Amino acid sequence: MLDMQASVVVEDFHFPSGSAQLSARLYLPAGTPQVAVVINGATGVPREYYQHFATWLAAERGIACLTYDYRDFGHSLRGPLAASTATMSDWALIDMPAAYAEMQRRYPDLPLWVIGHSVGGMLGPLQPGIEPIARMICVCSGLVHHSDHPWPYQALARLFWFGHAPLLVKTLGYLPGRRIGFGSDLPPGVYWEWRRWCTTPGAYLPEMGDRLPQADWSRSGAPVDMFAFEDDTTIPPNCVWRLADVYGETVRRHLLHPRAFGLREIGHLGAFARRNAALWPRLIAP
Repeated sequence: MLDMQASVVVEDFHFPSGSAQLSARLYLPAGTPQVAVVINGATGVPREYYQHFATWLAAERGIACLTYDYRDFGHSLRGPLAASTATMSDWALIDMPAAYAEMQRRYPDLPLWVIGHSVGGMLGPLQPGIEPIARMICVCSGLVHHSDHPWPYQALARLFWFGHAPLLVKTLGYLPGRRIGFGSDLPPGVYWEWRRWCTTPGAYLPEMGDRLPQADWSRSGAPVDMFAFEDDTTIPPNCVWRLADVYGETVRRHLLHPRAFGLREIGHLGAFARRNAALWPRLIAP
């Protein structure tokens, strides 16, 4: 990993997304990049989590890779969380397309790939600005209802949506993720919209044409690879395939097993962890 880092150029900067400025880090290969990639992170997962994967893409595959934090989260947070008006749909429908536009501006002649982790791929068919995308890779992205989780994880999910978490958000004005073991603090609007989707059959689908745009991936037409993991209890495979149907009939569906890569576990968040690097070539394989 040290050798890879030595061959990668890193640039920190901000780019505009509507009224927000998003904090970004760009990983560049030593030579001329062949592909431009945007990584849309999972909910509550800061951009630093993807640094080893992004470094590998740049050093080993010659890919320019953009990582960033959504508005009012991570390095993009400005001011108190309780004052934030950001929602999950703001992240998906404003911030993610802004990241695509930024990479298009920097690399107009390169194929644009998007790698969406969890929420990072969940609203892809609804997004504006998807026309330039040449390839979409969704990892653990799906439409989940709290009843989809296997037990005992379902008990934790029900507590997160109906127990202490909503009470804390109402009391404090934001989700104190670090305090309750979630990992990261989140804006209140992100939590409430996320909660509504995860406790509604069909997630956001009933809101299309009303609160949300209609899904239409044909505006891009890019090939889509959907990856589900056998041991993912957060977004089980059937939830991934539910989202695959929204992307369209030509989606390639991949169900992966940790043992096939010599790994003990992958789960929902493990795909981009350095300990699971054996998996990475499979995620971007043609």
